[in-house]
Amino acid sequence: MSEEIEIKIPKEIYEKIEERIKDTEFKSVSEYVTYVLREILASLEEEETEEVFSEEEEEKVKERLRALGYLD
Repeated sequence: MSEEIEIKIPKEIYEKIEERIKDTEFKSVSEYVTYVLREILASLEEEETEEVFSEEEEEKVKERLRALGYLD
């Protein structure tokens, strides 16, 4: 297990999470929060690695697809 550090959250959020995880596989609020944060970070990292085309690049791709008969 990795080293842990304490983070404080508002009590009302803690209580909402506590209610949300009842009858789930999560054993604690901390476990749930860790899971959610990992999912968010993975999603953000995925977005950062996606290629984004400039308008000029996108137009070149569209022109090529038209030339190949894929677009009208």
